[in-house]
Amino acid sequence: MIKVGIIGVGTVGSSVVKILQKNKDIITARAGKEIIPLIGVVKNLKKERDLDIKLSDNIDDILDDESIDIVVELMGGIDEAFSVVKKALEKGKSVVTANKAMLAYHRYELQQSSKKLPIGFEASVAGGIPIIKALREGLSTNHIISIKGIMNGTCNYMLTKMMSEGAEFDEILQEAKDLGYAEADPSFDIGGFDAAHKLLILASIAYGIDAKPEDILIEGIENINSEDIFFANEFGYSIKLLTIAKKIGESVELRVHPTLINKNEMIAKVDGVMNGVSVVGDCVGETMYYGPGAGGDATASAVIADIIDIVRDGNNSPMLGFKKALEHGKLKLKNADEVFTKYYVRIEVEDKIGVLSQISNILGEQNISISSFLQKQSKNAKFATLLFSTHQCFEKDIQKALKKISKCEFVKQFPAMIRIEE
Repeated sequence: MIKVGIIGVGTVGSSVVKILQKNKDIITARAGKEIIPLIGVVKNLKKERDLDIKLSDNIDDILDDESIDIVVELMGGIDEAFSVVKKALEKGKSVVTANKAMLAYHRYELQQSSKKLPIGFEASVAGGIPIIKALREGLSTNHIISIKGIMNGTCNYMLTKMMSEGAEFDEILQEAKDLGYAEADPSFDIGGFDAAHKLLILASIAYGIDAKPEDILIEGIENINSEDIFFANEFGYSIKLLTIAKKIGESVELRVHPTLINKNEMIAKVDGVMNGVSVVGDCVGETMYYGPGAGGDATASAVIADIIDIVRDGNNSPMLGFKKALEHGKLKLKNADEVFTKYYVRIEVEDKIGVLSQISNILGEQNISISSFLQKQSKNAKFATLLFSTHQCFEKDIQKALKKISKCEFVKQFPAMIRIEE
């Protein structure tokens, strides 16, 4: 018999308890041993919970209980959660966590601390999609060429609605809140930070890159408007908040931002609150993973799968899936300024002669050429909105050009820009 303590019995924690109890027979058959949720730790003992399990508000009731074999950490946060997980490992307990934020900052320290104790973290990325297992095991023979992911259901729901129905950002954000897809303060999701934490975890498994959120390019979807949607539909693109990891020579690009991608790409067809991850390996080519990226039961499914793995075979492989440095330890994080791609730009300008030629001259000074162009009249007849895409250029060059354009007297506000991925 294996006894489990759960720290954080909210939506996911409650689902873990209920599934372990409801599906006890199939779980026991797969694990080879009965798995019992023994105790759960909560912040508020007075809150009504429909659970048949002992509850406590003291984490030490789990950490100090020698009969508990596995600690499931679902408390959230970064530093406190890291401290709790370290203590669990020090006391000889295996750990399963869904805490992407904590792993984004402390995954390498935990791998170091774990020694031979297993740490399961499948639920930290893309909910019920087994993408971590795919990278660590199913694709372990491959050099990973790229990873492209839609890993935030809130943003994907909003962008899907904006693309298909022409809904405005503020309107669809409120709808997402009403439906429970967005938090009261949605900035962590729509700002791209949630997706970035997940990308960093995958990048560690694929490339051995120890980067923190502050080290990579992160942009949210807050500035996307109806003109951007119009341009995307006109030229056969979808707009997605995309997590991108690319191996280019001995460097790795890591970035999270709204992205224009061809509607025919598999990843572009992931709509609504669903998540999807495309992985390209040098042997296997492209593989695609699709499913629910959040929700109590979906995330609990991944948590319990990790518990079963630990019980079944001890899960003695290294936490991040490699025993020696990947790629001979030579891979380095690429500076965001060196990203080389195409760009879409939106500029609101005074509608007068010579504006387009001045903008073209500024772009030309930075070795940037226009690929496609549209002009839309603004509600105010004195202004027009210029929408155009560029040929490939460096991030540092487009940023310099946009800063220079923004200072022109005929420009109403700082230009908006979305990267194009092809």
